[in-house]
Amino acid sequence: MYLWNETDTWLNQYALRLKTEDAVFTVHYWGVSEHLMSNFLHKHSFFEVCYVLGGKGTYLDDGKLFPLTKGTLFCSRPGITHYIECDPELAIVFVAFELEEGDSSESVRDAFQALAETDTFIVHDGDELAVAQLWRAMLRRAGDNASLPESVLTQLAASLLQSFPSVFGKPRQEEWTAPRRSASALLKQAKLFITDNLSDDDLSLEKVAAQISVSPRHLSRLFASGVYESYTVYVRKQRIRRAAEMLRYTERSIKEIAEATGFGSVHYFTRTFSSLMKIPPARFREDARAHD
Repeated sequence: MYLWNETDTWLNQYALRLKTEDAVFTVHYWGVSEHLMSNFLHKHSFFEVCYVLGGKGTYLDDGKLFPLTKGTLFCSRPGITHYIECDPELAIVFVAFELEEGDSSESVRDAFQALAETDTFIVHDGDELAVAQLWRAMLRRAGDNASLPESVLTQLAASLLQSFPSVFGKPRQEEWTAPRRSASALLKQAKLFITDNLSDDDLSLEKVAAQISVSPRHLSRLFASGVYESYTVYVRKQRIRRAAEMLRYTERSIKEIAEATGFGSVHYFTRTFSSLMKIPPARFREDARAHD
């Protein structure tokens, strides 16, 4: 199913220097082997992360033994003595790399420092993890008409490397808090709700504030700072704008338009429309159609 040798050559040709928005990696080598045999006790000055696709074996890490079976992922950290003993062989993929700290963000540097110190360096039954799916996505398969483009391959490889701290790193105990929505986002949400509910004659500040989960006082400040007019004035203008469109482009009666725009009564609608538009609704309709 997999083209093991071709994938090995492909990765070692195109995926040796990898970048994301906030990290840069130097890859020393990729390994893609269908028949890995046991190796000897050794250590690295860099990370080496492995994913077992088939077979059985044992991994020794800092004097402790761990079983290896299909779906196992494990991370050899810098300076830790380790070896793999196969029974009799493993189908495995692996990558040896280091983070270029000078070109990477502080948060990424902290994440890989935590990975170097982690105690959870082996994960069993990981075939369904996103990191395992990234591994498999990069493997070339027999019968493919075309390989992944080089640009896609490097993006997948970079994402793979940057995902390792979340798989093996020490879990953070920080309390998560939802980010606050921006003032512009809240104002946009309020405006959309108002536009969609102009027929409601009780479109109060309190009702809209409750809809977007802010206090009425905060919503009032948003309109004052974002629209430069009060909430009440904004809603009134939107009602008149909608009414003007209906007068111009529909055959609905003045009474129907008054109700559809939330004014409640023809008298209140006519008085408000005339005040803002400087012309009564009926005259506005006549003039607009004559102009059209």
